Amino acid sequence: MSGTILRIEPRMLFLSRDPARVRAQLAGAELTRAQAGPLRDDISTDEISPLPAMVHFDATLGRHAHTGFTAGTERPIGRDALRQAGITVLVAGQRYGKGSSREHSVVAEKAAGVRLVIAETFERIYRQNADNAGLLTSTDGGLVERLQRGEPIDLDELLQGRDALAADIVRAGGLLRHGRLHAAGFVPASAEPSAARPMTLFEKIVARHALQAPGLPAPRAAGEGGFLRADLRFIHEYYTAMAAHLLDAEYGTALQLHDKASIVCFEDHLSYVHRSPTHVAQGLVGGVRGLSQGHRAFVQRHGLTDHGYLQALEAGDAGNTGSQGISHAMVAEQYALPGQLIVGTDSHTPHSGALGCVAFGVGTTDMALAFTTGAVRFTMPPQLRIAVEGALPAGVSAKDLALYLLAREDIRAGAGVGRVFEFGGAAVRGLSIDERATLTNMVAELGGFTGLVAPDDETVRFLRERRGLAFTLEDWMHSDQDAAYERVITIDCGALSPMVARPGDPGNGVPLASLPDPVKIDIAYGGSCTAGKREDFDQYHAVLAWAAARGLRVAAGVRLYLQCGTRAVREHCETQGYLAAFEAVGAELLQPACGACANCGPGASERADQVTVSAINRNFPGRSGPGAVWLASPQTVAASAIAGELCSFAALQRRHA
Repeated sequence: MSGTILRIEPRMLFLSRDPARVRAQLAGAELTRAQAGPLRDDISTDEISPLPAMVHFDATLGRHAHTGFTAGTERPIGRDALRQAGITVLVAGQRYGKGSSREHSVVAEKAAGVRLVIAETFERIYRQNADNAGLLTSTDGGLVERLQRGEPIDLDELLQGRDALAADIVRAGGLLRHGRLHAAGFVPASAEPSAARPMTLFEKIVARHALQAPGLPAPRAAGEGGFLRADLRFIHEYYTAMAAHLLDAEYGTALQLHDKASIVCFEDHLSYVHRSPTHVAQGLVGGVRGLSQGHRAFVQRHGLTDHGYLQALEAGDAGNTGSQGISHAMVAEQYALPGQLIVGTDSHTPHSGALGCVAFGVGTTDMALAFTTGAVRFTMPPQLRIAVEGALPAGVSAKDLALYLLAREDIRAGAGVGRVFEFGGAAVRGLSIDERATLTNMVAELGGFTGLVAPDDETVRFLRERRGLAFTLEDWMHSDQDAAYERVITIDCGALSPMVARPGDPGNGVPLASLPDPVKIDIAYGGSCTAGKREDFDQYHAVLAWAAARGLRVAAGVRLYLQCGTRAVREHCETQGYLAAFEAVGAELLQPACGACANCGPGASERADQVTVSAINRNFPGRSGPGAVWLASPQTVAASAIAGELCSFAALQRRHA
């Protein structure tokens, strides 16, 4: 397709911050860039393909494209509006496509008739998904006027500045077609990393997993694209049916999966939809069952390892169903090892980087290719070192540190987008694996490619105590002293205090003590992959046992939900005797699932006027129901539930001294 001339009928939609201007364009008005006014930044995949869209995996998604888009306090794009208006080009601001790895967003836009998305910057997974599915993207704002003048655009021009692999995939018409051309030629690029220069731990792991094929050299320098061999590939039920659909369309009955033993499947997101206000109200439960059926059929057809529901949803919709565990949380508990390379269809796959492995999220097409070849598309990212020095003050957790990082001006401006976050320093070395996992997990919100912590004695202890595994660290499993980073960010954590993030974006962080007025709450939710680990529940219990001992209960008018990330966490709570305190204060303990974090269960708001304090990882508009969501640490969530308003544990203790 080199030299291909694109003739795009320029029916353009500027994704303006002004809802009236968005509605006017959908009604037929053609605006200039200046007339459109300021454009929305940080448009998330939750807005591009909101919850009702996620029960589909084909062209039906086009009817839902951007129905969650928020301008001001309004959602001006109705169902099927893009297609009916004939929109072919979308224009937006910075960090377009942030959030989850859902390829549904790209499929929805393409099915709605969109051919090109122009934005100041893109999030990594979104843009990679767009390449893979054949949706064109560009950061060249100068294209807007040229397209409006009717100028044809050369595809090579659109691909300027992209790495060679991305350009080849776009020219091939998508990843699966490109992959089929090269799959038979993949061989290991090298058995050992080069000793010619000091290397980071990330670079060493990548070098040990690099593949090459004729015309496809191994990626070495930042910006170079290539393919890697994955030690573990995992998928969950939101994506399995779409992956099966793509693979059947490409391979038909000839489909064969590569190394089935290293594929793990999960049903973790949807096991509480029978108690999800949105799913029930919008009649989505039946569609969810279709996703589960498609997932289970794929698992059975190929004989794959599967971690599913604790009981079949069909067996009792009123039951406290739950799953065996959240996918990436279980991967860290049961599968991941230092030095490995792991990919999953979830943006929070970096969770396992706490163990000293490289783990990153991919889209459905990426996973489909990985299923058939074992090869994963990869572009060598720049690397940051986050040196966290000092010791965390009492009452301050890794979640507070993550919210502090997210609130930094440089991070909010995109300094972390597509980067590797290597966490180190005295404070990180003093953290448990569960707390380290909070940091690596929330690299997704930081915009990063992945996060990791070099393995050490704490890693060995975790593997021994959680899995009974006698693991010996190898000499190479660290970053070399003089390894090069794009930037080193040093944080003195001694001055940190409990943080919260205002509704709308995880980057809206402020010290809790700085809020000028009390913030009353209706819902408190403690759970998710980020905050459903053993030590998170140690924190919930520390607050709630203190409250129970003083006869305190969850404040009147507030509901407190606690949801374990895995069955092992639930068993930990039972063994430690935590359930009595949870019951005494009036909390509801839920079985494991993604639940309210994905707007898929109890703890999600039902009305726009409700206020939630939540220990989840992101609070984009509509992410956990229509209400406002404040992000906080496990201790702050528990203390706020007792206080009836945003409150740290220390402040709660002072009130009841």
